[in-house]
Amino acid sequence: MIDIQITNERGRVPVTVIQVEGDIDSTTYKTFQEIILETITNGARHILVDLAHVPFMSSAGLRALHEAFNQLRKANNEINDDELRKSISTGGYKSPHLKLLNLSEQVKVGFETAGFDIYIQTFTDLKAAVDSF
Repeated sequence: MIDIQITNERGRVPVTVIQVEGDIDSTTYKTFQEIILETITNGARHILVDLAHVPFMSSAGLRALHEAFNQLRKANNEINDDELRKSISTGGYKSPHLKLLNLSEQVKVGFETAGFDIYIQTFTDLKAAVDSF
């Protein structure tokens, strides 16, 4: 079971903070994904996912993050897929719309092994994360 709380922070742009508590795995990722996608549908354009209380994230959780990344790209009319692939491959792209906060060591290892750190920034400080949008 996971618990998800949504708050808002004000930086240069409004930032929706999604705080998750519990493992994000094959039994909980759908809830996690549905809440993020609903948040985007309801108008959120800059999302910070706080994983301070997520000791474990499976590949299903990573897929949910990737889906959120794609939906935010569409909602913000960001660069097309070809430009994105080229920018990611040269290391010149970080998502301006999805960022993560407070990854545990285990979640960080999975995140980096999957290559998500190439295009999604992570932070350990809420203010720095909000200010980065």
